[in-house]
Amino acid sequence: MRRYFQILLLTCFPLVSSWAQSPTKNVPFTYGEELLFDVSYGWVDLAEAKLQVGKKPILENGQSHFKIDAFGNTIGAATLFGKVNDNWGTHLNTQSLLPLLSYRYIQEGRYRRNEKIYFDQANKKATLELYDRENKKIKEVKVFSLPGTVQDLVSGFYFLRTLDLSNMRKGQEILLRGFFDKEIYNLKLIFEGTETLETSLGVKETYLFSPQIPKNSLFRGEYPVKVWITKDANKIPVKIKANLFIGALTIDIRSARGLKN
Repeated sequence: MRRYFQILLLTCFPLVSSWAQSPTKNVPFTYGEELLFDVSYGWVDLAEAKLQVGKKPILENGQSHFKIDAFGNTIGAATLFGKVNDNWGTHLNTQSLLPLLSYRYIQEGRYRRNEKIYFDQANKKATLELYDRENKKIKEVKVFSLPGTVQDLVSGFYFLRTLDLSNMRKGQEILLRGFFDKEIYNLKLIFEGTETLETSLGVKETYLFSPQIPKNSLFRGEYPVKVWITKDANKIPVKIKANLFIGALTIDIRSARGLKN
């Protein structure tokens, strides 16, 4: 259960390279936006997830940043297989749309991991601070060299929302580059076209993408995940489906508050 949940987060929040496309001038999200999701396996409800943009900007190094958090926790009978209570987050520069700080606080059964990563995008470095189980003392510091500007797990998804998707052609690719878990990831998203989807927010016209997933023992096929993003000014995710070797995991939007448009 814990491994499924982490990989779902990886597929839900793609790692997007800043050189793939240029962001639009109109950032489609704003302070106070909150998206809630239900995670299910077949007919079984497994977890809840939330994407939340802080209500006020954070000033760091004299520049304004969005504070963005992704929360996930198991519910109901799923907790019997291992309770999950995770918080992944980023401080995203409002001008460059690059992360300054990435963090994750992981509680999965008896497992704990608390870390912060400080990005020096100009000098192509990332400094990892790993904390103890109680998240009080630093127990390891490590510096990594970067190949260029990168996104983290959460910031990459919000950067994707700033791209102009209106002129994309079916089969077109968006290149992905991000830094996560001490490694650089280079993946791609395939644009599958548009689709009308019935959601809890009503009937929505959506863009459909298939991220390429590295070969592993959980997913079935090279492109086992589908991501639906609304074809409107907000460009929010409303559905994600991951085909596993046995069954499928689905993330469906439950509610959306504080939308910019």
